[in-house]
Amino acid sequence: MSSTPLAGTRVALTRPDAGELGERLAELGATVVHVPLIEITDPPDGGAALRQALARLAAFDWLVVTSANGARRAGAAASGHPSLRLAAVGPATAAALADVAGRGVDLVPARALAEGLLAEFPREPARVLLAQADRARTVLADGLAAMGHSVEAVTAYRTGVRTPTPDEVARLREVDVVVLASGSAAAGWMAALGATPGVVVVALGPVTASAATERGLHVDHVATSPDAIAVSDLLARLLP
Repeated sequence: MSSTPLAGTRVALTRPDAGELGERLAELGATVVHVPLIEITDPPDGGAALRQALARLAAFDWLVVTSANGARRAGAAASGHPSLRLAAVGPATAAALADVAGRGVDLVPARALAEGLLAEFPREPARVLLAQADRARTVLADGLAAMGHSVEAVTAYRTGVRTPTPDEVARLREVDVVVLASGSAAAGWMAALGATPGVVVVALGPVTASAATERGLHVDHVATSPDAIAVSDLLARLLP
């Protein structure tokens, strides 16, 4: 395989930060078109509930985060609680959590989904603080509670749809591939551009794929892992 298998391919990344995936795609020869279609803001209460929960962090056995944004907003408090166990839904989230907590993450499931974390979470009853987005699915909180854990779910941030500028829309109309990491990004894409049948749509995970399909997008490929290397390698294998 060529060292630049994506040469000439224009790939749209729609997260607020292109991050490692953008770097990896560029290394493979792709032209990265970074246009955020979501925006991350404080929760409706301004973060008061999260601050109150983190002030009581010693009362919990586990801190569980479901995204890098949640990790960055909640994880730093864990540095003062060495006995607190840390769990993250996937490797990118775990890396962000480890970075702000200053130590390793105790549980990262093989499947980077809430369901994967539930499958591997210890059964011994524990007190769990779950920091997540305002639009997060309830499957993790409900599943942990059903297992007998005491769960406090707190909104760490709010995810909203960002409206791109006319210039950004024009750039997006020229791409060959779009990578969607959330249902909000899919909603932003549809609002700005519509179905765009000539663009290859890659969804990061089945939840995002389902949300995109519900909004009228045809999803061409579903990445089983949001890891930057896994996603970029997927594109390198599948695109002509």
